[in-house]
Parts: sequence; C-alpha cells; structure tokens
Amino acid sequence: MFAFFDSQRVLLALVNFLNQYRPILRRLARLVPSRLVGLVFIACTPFLVTACIASGLPSNPSDVCKIFQQQRGWYRAALASEKRWNIGVPILMSVIKKESSFKSKARPPRKRGWFGLPGRRLSTALGYAQAKNETWADYIRATKNRGANRTNFRDAVDFVGWYLNNAARVNRISRDSAHNLYVAYHEGLTGYRIGRWRGNSFVIGIAAKVDQDAKLFARQLQNCRRGPARRYSSRR
Repeated sequence: MFAFFDSQRVLLALVNFLNQYRPILRRLARLVPSRLVGLVFIACTPFLVTACIASGLPSNPSDVCKIFQQQRGWYRAALASEKRWNIGVPILMSVIKKESSFKSKARPPRKRGWFGLPGRRLSTALGYAQAKNETWADYIRATKNRGANRTNFRDAVDFVGWYLNNAARVNRISRDSAHNLYVAYHEGLTGYRIGRWRGNSFVIGIAAKVDQDAKLFARQLQNCRRGPARRYSSRR
C-alpha cells in the first residue's frame, strides 16, 4: 500500500514527526513498557508518515526544487504538461503559485451580503489553477479528460498548459513570455487580443510577478541537487 513512497521522502517525514513530538514520546515511554511502545510505534508509523506527506503546503513555495522534492508527483505532472502543451515547467508552476499559492481547494472570497452576512463568491474559480466552471468545461470537452478535477494537481497543471498553449497559438504569444501568457490567462484570450489590460497597473503588476517567479524557477531548475527535478536541466 505504501510502496509508492520514495524512501528519502518517508525518512524526511519520519524525522520531522519525531522532532515535533519528541517530548510526548518521551513521557509515553516512561509510562508504558518499552516493548509495547515499540510495537505500537511500528504499527502506526505508515499512517503517521502518510499523514505528514499528504497534508500541508510546500514548505517553501518560492523554491521549486524543494516543492518537487516534497511533492514528487507534482514534478511528473508538470513535466507531462510541458511535453504535451510545450509550455515550460517554470511558467506552469509560477502561474499556479500566483493563482492559488498551491492550495488545492482555493476559492475566491465571498461578497458581503445583507446585514454583513457572507454572500456569493466573486467567481466560480476553484483549485490549484483557479479555473472557472465554464472554462473548465471547455477544457474537458477539448481534451476528453472527463474525470478531471480542479483540486487534483495533475489535472490542474494540465489545464494551465492547455490554456497557455491556446493563448500562445491564438494570440501569437511567445511560449517563453510568462508575462504575456499570464495576462492572457487572467484576462482571457479575447481580453488579451483587444488589449483591455493595457494601462491596467494591477494586471501588469501581477503579470510581472509571475514573470519574475518563472525566471527564478527556471534558474533553480538548472541547479536542483536533490529530488526528481535534478534531472530537469538535461531534458531541456
């Protein structure tokens, strides 16, 4: 059941758990016979490690090497999207960082309703890529990925690649221009084409931040020393 976990990742999670709960384990050891404590710990370790790995966000969302070291499946998913849609992993990851901060169930805030009660959300955006209902439906129709879920990273990063590929193809945007690709992602393909974003300091500012993150991630991916991304530079 747990064979798919990487041994280094399991060891890291186990060490973090032991450091966090060391005082409790010491007190427990004084109260219960050591043999029993050992048996219980061995039996529970797989579940504890699973919880440590599955829960939480990337410890450093500004370091793509560490992100992929923690979430190895994310690297494989991002690489698959890059190969399929010809949009680089650094750009894919920088867009997701901006959209959701890598939160799987991220949603826009709610409007304030009557008497200060929470009202409807600002949009139907959901998940890592903050894809809206109608755009997600377009993606499913176009890719035939009927089981896709916006809270699943593999599906979300594939969606980002699909959308940015359309932006590059339809609006003739360079596939290396994280700035312009993100403007199209934020404003829509038509919004980008008619230029309604020009002069909008907010949109230009966040696109500049995405571009900055993409360049940072690209530099980092050339020098990853650990985790699956250490092989990325040889693939480019």
